[in-house]
Amino acid sequence: MYKYSEFDEFFVRRRVEEFRDQVRRRLDGSLTEDEFKPLRLKNGLYLQLHAYMLRVAIPYGTFDSRQMRQLADIADKWDKGYGHFTTRQNIQFNWPKLADVPAILDALADVDMHAIQTSGNCIRNVTADHFAGAAADEIADPRPTAELLRQWSTDHPEFQYLPRKFKIAVSGSSRDRAVTKAHDIGLRSIRDAGGSPGYEVLIGGGLGRTPMIGAVVREFLPESELLAYVESILRVYNLHGRRDNKYKARLKILVHETGIEKLSREIEAEFAERKKWFAGVDPELIEALKSAFKPPEFNLSRTGAFERRLEKDSGFRAWADTNLFEHRCSAYSIATVSLKPIGGTPGDASANQMRALADIAERLGHDEIRASHEQNIILPHIRKDDLPEAYDVLAASGLQTANFGLVSDIIACPGMDYCALATARSIPIAQEISRRFAALGIEREIGSMKIKISGCINACGHHHVGHIGILGLERAGVENYQITLGGDATETAALGDRAGRGFSADELIPALERLVEAYLRLRDSCRETFLEAYRRLGPEPFRAALYPETGKLAA
Repeated sequence: MYKYSEFDEFFVRRRVEEFRDQVRRRLDGSLTEDEFKPLRLKNGLYLQLHAYMLRVAIPYGTFDSRQMRQLADIADKWDKGYGHFTTRQNIQFNWPKLADVPAILDALADVDMHAIQTSGNCIRNVTADHFAGAAADEIADPRPTAELLRQWSTDHPEFQYLPRKFKIAVSGSSRDRAVTKAHDIGLRSIRDAGGSPGYEVLIGGGLGRTPMIGAVVREFLPESELLAYVESILRVYNLHGRRDNKYKARLKILVHETGIEKLSREIEAEFAERKKWFAGVDPELIEALKSAFKPPEFNLSRTGAFERRLEKDSGFRAWADTNLFEHRCSAYSIATVSLKPIGGTPGDASANQMRALADIAERLGHDEIRASHEQNIILPHIRKDDLPEAYDVLAASGLQTANFGLVSDIIACPGMDYCALATARSIPIAQEISRRFAALGIEREIGSMKIKISGCINACGHHHVGHIGILGLERAGVENYQITLGGDATETAALGDRAGRGFSADELIPALERLVEAYLRLRDSCRETFLEAYRRLGPEPFRAALYPETGKLAA
């Protein structure tokens, strides 16, 4: 993985000292909260319902045991003993005291971490496929690209005050595990007919109150031209993006109002000008970045320990069947560690759980860890014969939940338990859904089912692209939950269809039960997923299950 240079170290330390002085002035009253707000947001510090929240960047979701242990120590020393992993592959601390934040940032800098550009109208943390560098279907490791974009975008003088926040995602596989079609810029690694590396470029994706799927603006962009082209997109957006209405300020609105063809011509014209003086990224830098992410030296020996454990341990087999994925090396597996225990808060990990994950990564996983946008942790390189030992450590820490991709593996934003913008609760809804379907004992019978929950229209829970999306709103002082159906966050991305009227919190779980029962009854085989059944049958039979009183779209 990438290691900080002397410049990186100097830059981050200088920002910490600058913010330390700003915090001091806020505490002694020299700065009002209104004056302090833009300063703290530049350093990832939010003011939530009950306390400050610090959002820490984990660039493209990649970190190691040293960094994980430091996050655990921060949780114990300055928070309430846990951290919350987010859909941006970051981690949030929900309870820091303002006076302690500079010390937290210092501790992060000790392990090459920071909170810069995790807020504000700038280029946010660049995300990537959480199986990066390990997936058997990978065309190219997306992390060198993501790191190049991170270095280019950090404190970029032209793009610190964009019309709105800006998000970039990179996928290195034909399968999209980075939700690239729901980002301002989505990059998918491909090769041209001659085998040269490059990208398919999408722009204008995004969720929130106006969800849109990104459109292809370049079918093939040579790898060497990436920065000039991305900078051209940003320049056009920065010049023409709306600043009169923050709800219409995202790139997706500019794409919608201008049209992809006209906007593409403007981007290409800007690109042609930039190429006149921009010769491309130094090839030595590109090679240095690729070298920083070279694969570890894999141990190809096999003892049969994995197969023997499968035969005698049903719990291990269930976990292996659900949470393991094919690795590029046949002697290894990619292990997803679920942060969604039944009845738990999606994405939360205690300090001790973080330390257990760090121990596994250091001893058994080539010291690599990933945070996924699905609020889970990935151990990307675990030798198959070491999986029984890794599983035992996970089980001792309450991290052995075998539910990846199942109905209880729910994405949920913090909702009204924490967020000042939320209009409804998300966490208790997720907890109740997981408890109910666990009690019914039908999770595995249901199979793949992506439920995503947002506590407001901002869609931090990605509900628009959930197979079942749940949006919590407030109606006349009462929480009301709208359901969308048929969303998809993968390479076949789609926005869910609104099913009909919303449900109260008490009505929601019975409605979901009816929906699942209808799916199990209507599917053409046990292998047909909910999404496949929905696409085959259309919305009406599922709406009829949700609204048995009419069987039709309710007002």
